[in-house]
Amino acid sequence: MAQRILIIQGHPDRSKRHLCHALAQAYADGARGAGHAVETVEPALIDFPLLRSAEEWQHGSVPAALAPVQEQIMQATHLVLVYPLWLGEMPALLKAFLEQVARPGFAIAAESRNPLRAGLLGGRSARVIVTMGMPAVLYRWFYRAHSLKALQRNILGFAGIRPVRTCVVGGAASLTPQQVERWCAPLRRLGAAAR
Repeated sequence: MAQRILIIQGHPDRSKRHLCHALAQAYADGARGAGHAVETVEPALIDFPLLRSAEEWQHGSVPAALAPVQEQIMQATHLVLVYPLWLGEMPALLKAFLEQVARPGFAIAAESRNPLRAGLLGGRSARVIVTMGMPAVLYRWFYRAHSLKALQRNILGFAGIRPVRTCVVGGAASLTPQQVERWCAPLRRLGAAAR
């Protein structure tokens, strides 16, 4: 069955293409080739303000530039987030984007007796693709993939999105073109399967 896929390509540097762009493109190519509808959003190309208070997050309006993104998320059945690991976390621009988009009343219920059941984006799955300089095994086993788990649990899971599958690409800065292609090939297959 054809899916509606939204890819959020979260590399904040818009001056040139990076590994994240290649991986996002490979996933999109595989998905389109299998007949899925695919849209891509790049937060680096959108001008939006930072949130500066809990009051603003809870009761403010989503910036006009991000309202279309909320609509794309509502229409999607599968989300793909692609980003580099910076200082052990997602880049600040992507975090600021998610804070603006995933507001109460959209991603989670504004009022809920049980915060563990407050998610409003159920019925969607997600794939998270993270690139990093360190070996992936070191990130997963020594650092326990803490930031990736926080995204899965505290943002996507809290919003009701599940399952959330992951792909961690280590040694990103030193990959040869052949090694990049070895990562792109399975992502095309994942895109075709909308997984």
